[in-house]
Amino acid sequence: MSRSNLAVSSLLEDYLRRNTLREAPALADLRHETAGHRLAKMQLAPEQGALLTLLLRLIGARRYLEVGTFTGYSSLTAALAMGEDSLVVACDASAEFTRIARQHWEKAGVAHRVELRLQDAMKSLDELLAEGRAGEFDCMFIDADKPAYPAYYERGLQLVRRGGLIILDNMLLGGRVAEPVEGESAGVRVVRQFNRDLRDDDRVECSLLPVGDGLTLLVKR
Repeated sequence: MSRSNLAVSSLLEDYLRRNTLREAPALADLRHETAGHRLAKMQLAPEQGALLTLLLRLIGARRYLEVGTFTGYSSLTAALAMGEDSLVVACDASAEFTRIARQHWEKAGVAHRVELRLQDAMKSLDELLAEGRAGEFDCMFIDADKPAYPAYYERGLQLVRRGGLIILDNMLLGGRVAEPVEGESAGVRVVRQFNRDLRDDDRVECSLLPVGDGLTLLVKR
């Protein structure tokens, strides 16, 4: 039997955040504002943001694409991590949520490097492909409607360069993917099957990490 992973209690989670995070003030400000939002649980966890920063810098990323922007934590993380000669393309359908994101992009001085596509994300991805931007992006981050994950992923494989990253959030769904139950949502069923499909997809290298609500890291071969 393999050794069990470390269980992270709320006390240990707080310890990890206090002793490992180097969260930029601009990100902390955004996180604190979003904490009062009715859908605050949709925000990227700060330890996920720290991992995203590290990964973007490891691969020397300059072009970042995301599906699901919400109030802007992941896009702001990417813009700060990649530096002045970079581009963030953010896809979201909510003017309400991204209004907060826009304010914080401006406040942090990165708004000129963020291209917001405010419409159905699938349409945005198809438009990027039609514009000839296949293979342009170093990293794609997906954190949106779960039933559409496989379709977003297939487009991501076209838009991300070879050796680039595709990152999928919420791949554990609070543990609900581990065992089917009667009456579960379509999103849970899709993510459960998608995890199996990604394990066997020889177009990518794949690792599912128990960070936040589950982050899958994929490197395009």
